[in-house]
This record gives sequence, C-alpha cells and structure tokens, in this order.
Amino acid sequence: MSPKNKGLIKIDRVDLPEGPIRIKRCDPSKGETFENKQAVSISVQMLWRLANAIKANQPINVDRILGASYNTRSVLEALLAHTPQFYYCYPGRIESVNSNNAIKEGHKHLIWMPDNPHTLGLTVKTETDIVISEIPALEAFYEALVLPTELDIDEFNIDIKRRHAQIQIALYFIGKQLGFRTWVAQNDKGILYQNKKLGEYEGVIAKLDDEILIKSHSDAVKAALLIDCIWFKNGRLMPAVMEVEHSTGVTSGLTRMKNFYDKFPPFPTRYVIVAPDEDRDKVVRESNKPQFKDLDAKFFPYSAVEELYALCQKRKIKGVTEEFLDCYMEPVMMN
Repeated sequence: MSPKNKGLIKIDRVDLPEGPIRIKRCDPSKGETFENKQAVSISVQMLWRLANAIKANQPINVDRILGASYNTRSVLEALLAHTPQFYYCYPGRIESVNSNNAIKEGHKHLIWMPDNPHTLGLTVKTETDIVISEIPALEAFYEALVLPTELDIDEFNIDIKRRHAQIQIALYFIGKQLGFRTWVAQNDKGILYQNKKLGEYEGVIAKLDDEILIKSHSDAVKAALLIDCIWFKNGRLMPAVMEVEHSTGVTSGLTRMKNFYDKFPPFPTRYVIVAPDEDRDKVVRESNKPQFKDLDAKFFPYSAVEELYALCQKRKIKGVTEEFLDCYMEPVMMN
C-alpha cells in the first residue's frame, strides 16, 4: 500500500471455506522471484480475529487488532485494501494531555464500505470525519471478551462481538440445563464470563477427540473445530449443530455445517442457524440453495434463544427430551 514498498505479494493457495490463505512475498529490486520463495500462511485465527472486528463504515486499525501476533498482518491488510469494498482512510484521533483534548492527524485505517465498491485490484483512499479515541476501550479486546456478571440477553444495543458471545453463552446454559455436553468453537473458548474462560465451564468439551460419538471420525472432528456450538448427550446423541450468524453472513455458517455433514456418517441431528429475528428471510433463502439442502436446516431466532434461556434459568426445566427443541427451532426448507 506504500509506494516506497517494492515488495510483491502472490496468493499461492486458499483453503476454502475459512482459510488459511497461503501467500508468497518477494522483492524484485533485490533480485528475488516467487519461484524461490516459500509460501507462508495467513492463519484461520488471524482471519477470524480481523473479521470479528469489521463493521460497515467504521475505520479499523489492523495493527492494533492483531498487535505483534502475526507477521503477515500487513499482507492481509494490503490484500483487503485491494478488494472492491475496502478503502483506506486517516480518521482523526483524540489526543489527551493534562486533561486537554485535541484532534490530531490519525494513522492509516481500513474501512469496509459495502455499498460503495471501487475497482478490483486498486487501493483507494476515502475521506472520513470520524474521530478515533486513543483511550483503550473494552471493545478493543478480542481474545478475552469480558462480559457483565449478569447475562442481560434483553439488551440489544451492544456491539456485534459481544452479542455473538452472549448468544453462545446462552446456548451453553440452555444445553447444560437440558443435560447436554457442549462443544464451543475452538477460537471462542477464551471468552471470559464472570472471570472464567468459557472453555473452563462444567460440561464444555475440552477436546472433540474425547467425545465418544465423534472421536473415531478424524475428518469430522477437524471440520467441527470452528463450529460455534454442538450439543452432545449421553455419548449417543447429538441434538444440534449450531452456527451463530450475526456478522459473518449466513452462508459461512451453512458452509461450515455442510463440511461437517459431508465428513460425518449419516446421523439424526438438527443443523441450525442462530440469527437475529429480522434475518429470517436471509436464512430461508440461503438454506434453500441446492448445496445446502441436505442439511434440512432450522432457524433458531435470537428471541427464541432468549425465551428458552429465560425458561431454563427461571424454571430449571428437566426431564424433557431433545425433541422439545423443535418448539423453538423453525424448519425453513421449502418443498
């Protein structure tokens, strides 16, 4: 992205649907070529960490999000900047010295503008009047998200990442009350709730390889690692496989579940998209695409998650079978 940078980037391979992205870098000014360069990876964890931070028309600082954790972060930033929906910008920043605030020239940020795409393969600057605070906020922490002591699932005016985590936690507590063991996506086990990592809660499965029902199917285990939530019961049942879709789009969740479906022997379960109530039409449309019809997908709206969570917390229901879930999960397949 900098004219002073003589280096070139080449995408060598992409492992669909979630990565990693394998790239090669070389500097022709130093006599280097792609042929004698080894491919390096932009990891799945890196892609998800950045994806979870992206919101429409909001500047993001890639270096701040990824810190020094990834040596290919500048490459990912450059690749995004060359795609039609991403621009780069320089929002102002608030500088506070001795309680005096001033707006200074900011650092380079990316901004996702889905309604205003530019030409593919170019980097384009856009102007913005947005001002960024340099004071760290809770939302800046992505690997260890701290949630309030009480899970207030009636609150809607919260950021995307927190909302996704609240729904995941609600699903865990629902499963626990119904006697299920819960698999939580590998990259979400570090979420903090009441000063405890989600992966450390009773009934959360530490390793899928240890789950009797699935451990002998290594390809299925691998395909399930990043699925948001899977319920298991008694080592013999799998009541639901669920993807929470708030910011990443319905198709990505359906693709993950279909990949798992294809690698696991035919087994009675529910493949479920958990999403905001207003996304019902999108869930119906995407679920009925030919490539996903085998899933016979169901829609578990946020309002139904909240209702079932409240019922589990207030009434401590027990003794019901997993078919009870069908009262809350809507079939969306069309004939």
